[in-house]
Amino acid sequence: MKRKNIFSICLFLALMCLTFYTIFHGNDMHYVWKTVRGIQPLYLGAAVLTGLFFVSAEGLMIWYLLWALRCGISPFSCIRFSFIGFFYSGITPSATGGQPMQLYYMKKAGIRISDSTVVLMTVALIYKLVLVLIGLGILVFWYPSLCFYLQGYIYLYYLGLFLNTALVAILLFVMVSPRCFRSIVAGGERLLLKLHILKPSGIRTQKLFDMADSYHEAVVFFLQHKKHIAAVAAFTFVQRFSVFLLTGLIYKGMGLSGHSLASVMILQATVYIAVDMLPLPGAQGITELMYKTVFSAVFPGAYLTASMCVTRSINFYLLLAVSALIAAAASLPGRQRASHKLPGKVMQKPPAAP
Repeated sequence: MKRKNIFSICLFLALMCLTFYTIFHGNDMHYVWKTVRGIQPLYLGAAVLTGLFFVSAEGLMIWYLLWALRCGISPFSCIRFSFIGFFYSGITPSATGGQPMQLYYMKKAGIRISDSTVVLMTVALIYKLVLVLIGLGILVFWYPSLCFYLQGYIYLYYLGLFLNTALVAILLFVMVSPRCFRSIVAGGERLLLKLHILKPSGIRTQKLFDMADSYHEAVVFFLQHKKHIAAVAAFTFVQRFSVFLLTGLIYKGMGLSGHSLASVMILQATVYIAVDMLPLPGAQGITELMYKTVFSAVFPGAYLTASMCVTRSINFYLLLAVSALIAAAASLPGRQRASHKLPGKVMQKPPAAP
């Protein structure tokens, strides 16, 4: 785990340096910095709070679902899990490192793996589903403007929307038909073994089967907690739009006009959808390049680079720095020992209803 984390951090830093060089090269940074300093403090502060809310909201949803499972844990602990997940998702390709680390720290806090797995899977699935619904809505109701603003990146938007939709469809299939998924996995593995593409591995197969069982448990959870799932879905829309609002706050803080707050938020949503599934830590580089193209008609001149630096600094780098501090604090030996001293922190589930 340590070797993987070191590699991820090195790759992250290399991409960050390359990204910063690409952004700053050829720009009058003195004028850009002057533009940044001209942002109204009220809007800048609101943008920072919006970014912190975006990450904290996931923790509140985790706490709410754990509370539905009668797990007695505080909202602040769940918010800490959310920031830890954000940090490891930000430094690993395709954000693959977040959930495993969340499971690790939730286990140390005394939460049963079965409960934390179902809750995290539910939050992740709803998170992706909401993004897909937003993306489809933009594609249907905003298509001409979408083509105008995205220009050559329109195909990247299609790819991002397709990958997110495919992921949601696969997860739903696994949840509803775990036996069928098992058969497909077993048949596919036999074929790949005959083609000598894979080597025999009982561990790999068992992991896939365990994943199918875990997602099927999430279906049972859905059916038993419909009202809780509906509340989390509604709150996820609020969470998603909060990070889109952040760019709109920067736009207003710069004293610009000519574009509505809704249109700025929609454009930021298109950038998120396009880069969400790309195998780059934090989607660095491509996010900045796409931002400069998409928002070139919104932020004139030096405002474009300035807005990108501020927006990206708040919604990613600042949140990553805060998350790193929280993850480092959670890794301290004293913190780990203290987490073992939580007998009775997790309440027993009541018997299932007949």
